[in-house]
Amino acid sequence: MKNQRLEQSLKEEVLTFIQCRKSLQLSSITKDLKPYASYAPFAIGEDCLYILISEIAVHAINLQVNPEASVLIIEDENSAKELFARMRVNYSVKAEHIAFDGECWQLGVDALVARHGERINNLSALQDFKLFKLTPIEGRYVKGFGRAYTLTGGSLTGELIDQLRDGHKKRQLA
Repeated sequence: MKNQRLEQSLKEEVLTFIQCRKSLQLSSITKDLKPYASYAPFAIGEDCLYILISEIAVHAINLQVNPEASVLIIEDENSAKELFARMRVNYSVKAEHIAFDGECWQLGVDALVARHGERINNLSALQDFKLFKLTPIEGRYVKGFGRAYTLTGGSLTGELIDQLRDGHKKRQLA
């Protein structure tokens, strides 16, 4: 029972942390199989994240070629108590391009408008802007030194949460 309460508390903590951030770092893979890092404003859907990005941008091209990506949502360094242990959540995701005329398009755009305002309506009216749904495969939530958790399962908060216990070890001097 205690573990279930702890797990539920951590799930709520992860969701609250994500809700307090407006943009994510996105790592995608080019057609030449090279990593490419970028960022995008995001909105939260039902166990997914939505991003609206221009097809002109490298990361949009990458996601259409290879839907596997990594997302990092991280605490602002100006407000972090410890720069080397900033709070963060990282996900391996599957990116899905959402067609303009589908119901899921409106869900994603509405979520983005609610989070980022009218600018989204202007951008979503442009033909080159594509909506992507990022669905987590697995993740990791880090609260600080020695406080890291794996998020297993296809949800933002993890179906299962396990604390990583193989932490930092001091070097042995010769």
